[in-house]
Amino acid sequence: MFRLDPTLLRRCLVTSVLIGLSVLVALYSRAGGDFESLLPLLISEYLSPVLPEVKNGELWRLVTPIFVHFGLMHIVFNSIMMFQFGSIIEPRLGGLNFLVIVLLIAVSSNVGQYLYAGPAFGGLSGVVYGLFGYFWMSSRYNPRFGARINPSAVKILLGWFVLCWFNFFGLLGDQALIANVAHTVGLVVGMLLALFAARTYLFGEKRNGSVVQRKRF
Repeated sequence: MFRLDPTLLRRCLVTSVLIGLSVLVALYSRAGGDFESLLPLLISEYLSPVLPEVKNGELWRLVTPIFVHFGLMHIVFNSIMMFQFGSIIEPRLGGLNFLVIVLLIAVSSNVGQYLYAGPAFGGLSGVVYGLFGYFWMSSRYNPRFGARINPSAVKILLGWFVLCWFNFFGLLGDQALIANVAHTVGLVVGMLLALFAARTYLFGEKRNGSVVQRKRF
């Protein structure tokens, strides 16, 4: 029988808070049905000029689109994947380092999506792909990280990435509703952060005693 580690939420505090805030926003906005209530969380309310609210000091808008979701499946899928990656990465890096990575991925993926397609987007998926990229590269190039990603998971996530971009046979409906640039920028930034960390000890992976615990996802 599956048992939840009672210390898991404490060790994954940032992950839990991010998911919790996303769920609260989904409940408040009726999973995006009340779009007006989400306007203060969007990166901007305007296509032009570029990011006027941010330039006027509303810096939170660079991050808060990650808490915006449209539909039940959107919030459920992103929350599950966020927990999967967060529960592996956060305990190894520590909450503060993990938060820095999430913020860097969130800001870069949100700005990229905005510049490509405008402000009407949201979701944790850019961060999820960024954490996937971080885990994937750490698994391959950073023995200090102490965990290896299952090759099947890599194939599934890359397959989904390609499917979202090209939407073969229209399986995903309106492709314009998918934040593909956020996925792409998040993935690239996550990979680059992992490669940089592997060479510089940037995020100081935590060890259990003198032995790095290795697990497979």
